[in-house]
Amino acid sequence: MIGNINILVGRVIAWLSLLLVLVTVLDVSLRYFFSAGSVAVQELEWHIFSFLFLLTAGYTQAKDAHVRVDVFYSRFPRKLKAAVDFLGTLVFLVPFCILIIWTSIPFVESAYMHGEGSPDPGGLPYRFVVRSAVPLGFCLLLLQALVDLARNGNILFRRGSHSPPNSDSSGIADV
Repeated sequence: MIGNINILVGRVIAWLSLLLVLVTVLDVSLRYFFSAGSVAVQELEWHIFSFLFLLTAGYTQAKDAHVRVDVFYSRFPRKLKAAVDFLGTLVFLVPFCILIIWTSIPFVESAYMHGEGSPDPGGLPYRFVVRSAVPLGFCLLLLQALVDLARNGNILFRRGSHSPPNSDSSGIADV
């Protein structure tokens, strides 16, 4: 349920990849074929990339597709993997997400209150929109971290049955 929010967001935001490619082709074409650059187009590229990167972190966590050195982890039994994931999420991921959310909100508020836009002539206005992706993305990641804690806690602390938790093909437990 909760984890499915990240799956939906990831699938929707993935379409920004196509938009990023098109904007980049436009930028390169303008510069190399017409000797005309656009600050707004260049800024749009990094705005799209920011949304892609920040808003899909929870999706990547939900799909268990984040970067990990699997030299030892891949050989661990299921309960040990759950313990490593549970402790790593509890000790590192959750506090990091809370810290970023807490410290980024004033950053977004300030950009909004000042109507911050690009400092460059011809740049994009409303920089608070892209800045708001920071706390939003980390909220999505925090939600997924909580789902993962529940899933891994279920593996570690349940009694009786040794059957796997009810989960769909993406590895997201029904929490």
